[in-house]
Amino acid sequence: MISMLVKSKLFLFSSIILLLIISSPPVLSSIGDRSEEFQTCVKTCLSTVCSQNPTLPLHLRFFAWTCEDECKYNCMHEITDHAIHSNQEIHQYYGKWPFHRLLGIQEPASVLFSVLNGYMHYRYLPLLKRLPDPYYMKKFYLIYAYVGINSWIWSIIYHSRDFPLTEKLDYYSAGLAILYSLFYGVLRIFQIRNLQQTTLWAFICLTAYVSHVSYLHFIKFDYGYNILANVIVGMLNNLLWIGWSISHWYKRPDDAWKPIVCVTLILLAMSLEIFDFPPWWGIVDAHALWHLSTIYLIAYWYNFLLEDARIESFRESKGKKIDRTKFKTNNIKLEKFLHWY
Repeated sequence: MISMLVKSKLFLFSSIILLLIISSPPVLSSIGDRSEEFQTCVKTCLSTVCSQNPTLPLHLRFFAWTCEDECKYNCMHEITDHAIHSNQEIHQYYGKWPFHRLLGIQEPASVLFSVLNGYMHYRYLPLLKRLPDPYYMKKFYLIYAYVGINSWIWSIIYHSRDFPLTEKLDYYSAGLAILYSLFYGVLRIFQIRNLQQTTLWAFICLTAYVSHVSYLHFIKFDYGYNILANVIVGMLNNLLWIGWSISHWYKRPDDAWKPIVCVTLILLAMSLEIFDFPPWWGIVDAHALWHLSTIYLIAYWYNFLLEDARIESFRESKGKKIDRTKFKTNNIKLEKFLHWY
C-alpha cells in the first residue's frame, strides 16, 4: 500500500514537471542589439577601426575579444551612457545588460560570487564523506555537491566570457543542479530506498532534463522559457520541503523549521531574478545579487542536510527515539566545523 502511494506521488510530480517544462511559452528579449542606432554604430566602427587591423591588449586577447567585439562593446556603452544622461530606458544586448569589464572579464561581480558559491560546495564535501556509509542518502548528497561544483564552474566560465557554447553549458548545468535538488529531495522526503523506485524516479527526471535541454538546443534557446522552467522546478522542490517541515513540526521541533526558513530566503532571493534591473555602476545587477545571496543559502542548506542525516542515521542505528545529549556529543566535530558559518 505504501509502495503504491509513493509511486502515485512520483508519477504526479513527474507529470507536472514534464508538462510545465514542455508547455512553458517562449519570451522575446534583447532589443538593444537589434536597434538601428546600435547596428549603425557597429558598422561604422568596423569600417573605420577594424579595417586597420589594430592589436588589442593582452588581457582582452586572453579572453578572445576581437575587434568586432570591441566595436559592439564600445557602441553598447556609448548608447547606454547617452540613455542614462537622457533618462531613457536602458536595454539589454544579446540577452545581457551592458556591463563594464574588468581585465577582460565580462561580468566581474557574477564571476566573483560564482567562485564563492562553488567553494561552498567544495567546502562541505569532507563532511558529506564522513556521513555513515549505510545512510541511503549519502551517495546522493555527494553527487549533489559535485553537480553544484560543476554548475558554478560553468557559471564562472560563462560570466567571464559570453560565447554561445559557454552560455548553453551554464544554463544546462544550472538546470541540472535545480532538477537534481528535486530528485534527491523526493528521495529524502518520501524515504525512497527501493532500487526500482529510485531508478524509476531517476529515469523520469532524466527524461525531463533531456526534453528541456533538447528544446533549448535544437528548437529555440529561449531565455525566458529557461528561467520559467527552472523557477517552476525549484518551486516544486520548495513546496515539498515545506510539506516535510509541517509534517515533522512536532517530531523534530529543533530543526523541522529550517527548510521553511531556507525556502523563504530562496523566494526573497529569487525575486532578484524575476524583477531584473540594469546593473549598478555597470557591474552589479540583479543576477549578480542572486549569486551573492546563494553563498549563504548553500551553507545553510548543507548544515541542515548534515544535521538531518546524522539524526536519521542515529535513529536507524538505534531503532529508538533520539537521545539529543548523546547525539550532540557524537556530533561535536560537525558543530566545530560549521561554527565559522
